[in-house]
Amino acid sequence: MATSANRPRRNDHARPFYPWPTELQILSFERRDLGLAHRSGAHGVNRPKKVAVLGSTGSIGRSALEVLESQSDRFELTCMSCHQQIELFEKQCLEHQPALAIVTDEFNPSTRQWLAASDSTSMRRAAGSEALIQSISGPEVDIVIAAIVGVAGLESSLAAVQNGKRLALANKESLVVAGQLLLSSAKESRAEIIPVDSEHCAIFQALQCDRPGANPGQSVQRIILTASGGPLRDWPLEDLEKATIQDALAHPTWSMGRKITVDSATMMNKALEVIEAHWLFGLEAERIQVVIHPQSIIHSMVEFTDGSVIAQLSPPDMRLPIQYALTYPKRTPGPAKRMDWNLSQTLSWYPVDPERYPALELGFEVAQRGGTCGAVLNAANEAAVELFLSGHIRLTDIAKICRSVLQHHNFAPTPNLNELLAQDRWARDEVMRWNRSLC
Repeated sequence: MATSANRPRRNDHARPFYPWPTELQILSFERRDLGLAHRSGAHGVNRPKKVAVLGSTGSIGRSALEVLESQSDRFELTCMSCHQQIELFEKQCLEHQPALAIVTDEFNPSTRQWLAASDSTSMRRAAGSEALIQSISGPEVDIVIAAIVGVAGLESSLAAVQNGKRLALANKESLVVAGQLLLSSAKESRAEIIPVDSEHCAIFQALQCDRPGANPGQSVQRIILTASGGPLRDWPLEDLEKATIQDALAHPTWSMGRKITVDSATMMNKALEVIEAHWLFGLEAERIQVVIHPQSIIHSMVEFTDGSVIAQLSPPDMRLPIQYALTYPKRTPGPAKRMDWNLSQTLSWYPVDPERYPALELGFEVAQRGGTCGAVLNAANEAAVELFLSGHIRLTDIAKICRSVLQHHNFAPTPNLNELLAQDRWARDEVMRWNRSLC
């Protein structure tokens, strides 16, 4: 890993694209009607915006379907996808009846059986990643909810922005791996990227309190990402290496998938969110801070140059940021939990202990250095988490493995997509070699 003396300076990168509209962009979006919840059809009749939910069987996807059900007069579900959970997917299709359903794992025998199935609905069935890309690139989709887990969601996220869609981005890996490519494509096509991660959605909302069109590089002192601390935050340090899979998955406040819950235990999720915030909001790593907030009520904060701090608060419920990404800039009633102001509550935060969470520092290093580092860190972490969940390594090994792989990769400052994917494959193979060396 490069030292601070030889890391490239922030201005070595292309000028960041700010995903919220500037004054000029507001005019452009209004002309294309991207900022409205409805789009006018023939004879001036409003029609619902057409939505694709990618990864509908995951925790974000399931929440997105609940939001769409509650907003059925404003949004139409036209496309759903899953990878392997076909039994649950079929139930979702019968309940929500999209125009098109896609299983991306086209070589699974169960997929062929699913394709051959018939039902009384008019729903079309398709399989494979190409079918997914084609569907979200066409006129039958206005908004793409990107909820596919991991780097597998990168291709569809790129396709959405390249075709000028609004991308409701829950797949943080798209920005971590290919932030420059994604934002450059969005700038060229005039697409919108609205973050769905609760922390980045909170920052996005807080930034609306600044004057319209303001550049956060000038008015923002820092952004503060909050972290729950995960299920092991109160464990003695010497016991962390003994943590079991069940221990790591017992999150105290959020109900999430297995991979992201393990990331919360190591705080690698927050490392990735630092990188994501760097790209989304155009801020140097030095202006991003992380604090432990056990209650998970304050989702993040923005400190402005005058000392004012704006925070977004709500009970931990992903349906709220999903809905905001759909309805922005409007707000509508929805299914998310509400604050109970009749209950006494205490909100607290405290600094992150780097000895307990060594993975977090990797996020700051990658945000500072850029290039291929994000692809390598993300791939190494995905592979290491898989090893932990299969019982091959300890939880505390994950950060060590990721640092080793990151330090030994062939860094490229301005990679193209093929180079990023090649580094992704190399990092996964390197983790497997690391594991075999221990056996």
